[in-house]
Amino acid sequence: MNTLTIDGLKAVISFDEEAGQFRGEFLGLNGGADFYADSVEGLMEEGRASLRAFLSVCAENGIEPYRSFSGKFLVRIPETLHADAVHTASARGVSLNDLVRDAITHEITS
Repeated sequence: MNTLTIDGLKAVISFDEEAGQFRGEFLGLNGGADFYADSVEGLMEEGRASLRAFLSVCAENGIEPYRSFSGKFLVRIPETLHADAVHTASARGVSLNDLVRDAITHEITS
């Protein structure tokens, strides 16, 4: 995955061809905090500066800087996959929710 952790927060890194630089964007914030640089060291430096500026603006305006997550989301999948997932969960003696949670955990930690 193209991510960097800066001051405890993950940022997705991509290459902006127009700018000819790498672009970082923090995840899990209530607004945009992006930054550009042409090296990893530059991304780290610019990322810290962007994050400080974002958090400062949030504090000045009484805005919660971090997104909250409910722990619930809707996923649309083909009916056959849904049926296969229910059957697999049943065969393993777990709920569909547990099967999906474990699959997502596996993908994130692999």
